[in-house]
Amino acid sequence: MNKSLMNNCFEVFWRFLFLGCVSFGGPAAHIGYFRKIFVEQLQWLDESSYARLIALSQFLPGPGSSQIGFSIGYQRAGLIGAISAFIGFTLPSFLLLYFFATATAEHNEQAMFEGVIHGFKLLAVIVVADATLTMFKMFCTKRLTVFIFVFSALFLIMLPSLLSQILVLLVAAIVAICCTSNIEEEQQTSQVQVEPKNSRLKKLPLVTFLALLVLIPVISLQLPLLQLFNDFYLAGSLVFGGGHVVLPLLQETLGDTVTTDNFLTGYAAAQAVPGPMFTLATFLGASSLPEQALLGAIVATLGIFLPGFLLVLSLQGAWSALAQNKRIANAVIGINAAVVGLLFAALYHPVITGSVHSLTHLIIALFGFVVLRFTKLPILIFVLAFALLGFFLF
Repeated sequence: MNKSLMNNCFEVFWRFLFLGCVSFGGPAAHIGYFRKIFVEQLQWLDESSYARLIALSQFLPGPGSSQIGFSIGYQRAGLIGAISAFIGFTLPSFLLLYFFATATAEHNEQAMFEGVIHGFKLLAVIVVADATLTMFKMFCTKRLTVFIFVFSALFLIMLPSLLSQILVLLVAAIVAICCTSNIEEEQQTSQVQVEPKNSRLKKLPLVTFLALLVLIPVISLQLPLLQLFNDFYLAGSLVFGGGHVVLPLLQETLGDTVTTDNFLTGYAAAQAVPGPMFTLATFLGASSLPEQALLGAIVATLGIFLPGFLLVLSLQGAWSALAQNKRIANAVIGINAAVVGLLFAALYHPVITGSVHSLTHLIIALFGFVVLRFTKLPILIFVLAFALLGFFLF
């Protein structure tokens, strides 16, 4: 590696490390932070190039804002730069959630600590409800997409399982392809019409993605670490719609490996830290293997991020033509509507059923939801408020 490339990689790392320490607010906020730093201030790429990266992240499963950061690092300093961007942006939230997971395991018998955890679980109700409503307004604007949403939600509430979730996504894509005559106007306007210079699909990352998806389940049956990696890799391969949607997929994938209490605690904690929400996997991985917590956290985190990054690498050149294909664009419309239904089903179970056990809990959750929807208070304020509420009331 030449000196110039090393310097670029180091700059990529510390720029993203800084953003990983201060980027509160979820994927939408992260996109704003990235634009401010890399388009306006540093001018590493122009507006049209940045728009292409956003469109690519919306088109693929995986952690949207992290995929954008990964792509920026790749354009700046190649594959090593992409990895540097990922490590820098993810490291702060990884460390915070790992230490929180180990602290939870050590103090889960203390009544006061349990009160704080219950406060976090009520916060999860508010955040998931807010995300569901926001996504409904974005993706369920036509009668067909509303129908897909309702069908998906009811089906998953009645038959909750990972297989049901996969089936719902497939059916939604097929229905949208068959019943939608034209690409939605907003979908058309979001696509960038500039073709990249290299329009070929990169085969090695795509083959690696498919090989891991097919082979790891076969060879992981007797190996706990590989099974853990497989659980998170599968979830990362199916998550359309951003960080909140990882909740129902992981809940079904992990099954009894992580308790509902730990699951909701980790989800609430992921709201409290800066950086990508997919580091919920860090908390869950550490909780799944308490005797090897750090190893479990690393394996789970790599597993959930890897699919999206392999797909980004494989489609760096060919994505534009694919995204403008009418059938693919319509399939994405259907999948997005189904994702909202999937998130609504998760809001009911396990989020509400695992958190709201009395009229007091319901009133607190409703009041918090109204405050979140109609104020501009940062999420960190809610985290502190519900921690104190849980400490004193529960």
